[in-house]
Amino acid sequence: MKIIIFLLLSTSLFISCGNQKEETKTSQETKNAEKHSEAVVMSKQQFADMEMKIDAPTERSMQTFISANGHLEVPPQSEATVTPVIGGNIQAIQVIEGDEVKKGSVLAYLTHPDIIEVQTSYLNTANRLNFLRKDFDRQKKLYEEGVGSGELFQRAEAELESAKAHLQGLKAQLLQLHIDPKRLSEGSIQSRIPVLSPISGAIQSVNIKTGQYVQPTAGMFEIINTEDVHVDLMVFEKDVPKVREGQKVTFTTSAKPGKEMTAKILSISKNFEREPKALHVHAEIENREKGLVPGMYVKARIAVEKSKNLALPEDAITKNNEKKYVFSVEESAGSYHFQPVEITANTTEDGWTAITLPDSLDHKNRFAVNNAYYLMAELNKEANGEHGH
Repeated sequence: MKIIIFLLLSTSLFISCGNQKEETKTSQETKNAEKHSEAVVMSKQQFADMEMKIDAPTERSMQTFISANGHLEVPPQSEATVTPVIGGNIQAIQVIEGDEVKKGSVLAYLTHPDIIEVQTSYLNTANRLNFLRKDFDRQKKLYEEGVGSGELFQRAEAELESAKAHLQGLKAQLLQLHIDPKRLSEGSIQSRIPVLSPISGAIQSVNIKTGQYVQPTAGMFEIINTEDVHVDLMVFEKDVPKVREGQKVTFTTSAKPGKEMTAKILSISKNFEREPKALHVHAEIENREKGLVPGMYVKARIAVEKSKNLALPEDAITKNNEKKYVFSVEESAGSYHFQPVEITANTTEDGWTAITLPDSLDHKNRFAVNNAYYLMAELNKEANGEHGH
């Protein structure tokens, strides 16, 4: 009876151990299957036909960048608000919004009785000056001959100098009104005066109407010169020590998100903005394109310094669902298994992209260095029940 029990126990243990070995074997096979379920498998022949290349990441000295946002702006001297030097009524408007004008172009004409009055005052003062000049010469001659009064001579001299100063003041007023004193002296009185553009640029806004009375402080036109547009970036406090004048900036605008342009830092503000805690950095655009308008939103990168980075060729990296991937490689039984690995792609320079690998991998792992787009396409086909290769 004892022998039978022993045999039964032995048989039971054997079966149990056998089951454990089978379960271990099955578990390992399952893990291997899972490991390669999201992998593209190639035979050696397919590998050769596709001219696949595999290698470990390379450590390269690459440019590092600071990200910054901002807007396109123009310097103060490239913007102008046009106001009249004298109050008056709008007789005519010569431009509309969007017109390109040169410095000195006529924007509008003003009329007002004061315009005529300053001209008549100039002519009257000029005529009086001629009379005072003759009177002064006469009083001077009498005084020098001893027959004239010294008081009358001094009075004539004072009135003459006062009239000269008054005439010069009126002449300056005429020039401000864009009236030529020489033509006025010939008898040509103007009933209207031009309002001229102080800078070259585009008319941004017209704030007047024909017949309207405008005060001397009224903003009639807004003009902006977009040829001087530059990049105004906000650089956060932590990045400020890395920024220098002369550094290269690459940027895109909201109007042309796919078009990358370059600029060079010209100046760095010395005062921090409170919200957010950042400095203004101004950069001159090098390859200026048409259609760049002040106020456009800008996304930029400032090239600050070089550093050592793990890098792979651009063709080793592909995108899927807004994420970046490379393919790690394992050789097994005459075939190649390419498994997708999500990475962080950083700077791209001269065909190489700096990458950050997950903690489970390092620079010793081998990856496909070309045809990553094809591998991802094959992987998606398999996930959708299709079969490639």
